[in-house]
Amino acid sequence: MPVARILCFAGSTRNDSFNKKLAQLAANAMESAGAEVTVIDLRDFPLPLFDEDLESNSGMPEHASRLKQLFQNHHGILIASPEYNSSLSAVLKNALDWVSRREGNEPPKVAFLGKVAAIMSATPSGLGGIRGLSHLRSILQAIGMHVMPDQFMLSAAHQAFDGQGNLIDAAKLDALAIQMKSFVETVEKLQ
Repeated sequence: MPVARILCFAGSTRNDSFNKKLAQLAANAMESAGAEVTVIDLRDFPLPLFDEDLESNSGMPEHASRLKQLFQNHHGILIASPEYNSSLSAVLKNALDWVSRREGNEPPKVAFLGKVAAIMSATPSGLGGIRGLSHLRSILQAIGMHVMPDQFMLSAAHQAFDGQGNLIDAAKLDALAIQMKSFVETVEKLQ
């Protein structure tokens, strides 16, 4: 069976982001399950706010093209999404909007179609990001992705990590590993 190639990132650019920590733990679990994982930071892909006039006049920004190529080169996408005002972050939505754009004669949404997504969230709130993940799931499905039914939600994230970025609760780490193994197996089957 071919190796699953998975792109992994957080929808946050903050240095000490809970979701960056969670994405890294998920990447470690996916690698243990046999996947080839590429972890990126959206901070390394600064993008202007999506604007069709800008796109028409200047084309797709270089960072958007690079990010889109990464999406295209992977079978699966894992997103650890913070919850901002009961939704996803502006930086994540903007990145998805740019990556969804067509270039030349390529088919619409080529970077997403047929790919598998796993979504998760780490938030200080007691709800674990469920409201934001609902919005993210809806967007990803609308752009042609198969979104895993299970989603990992980490509430009280400000107390969940130790000084090295590991989860303090071993049961939560085990649950994350189980979900990531299922994700990798699904990606392998569907590629």
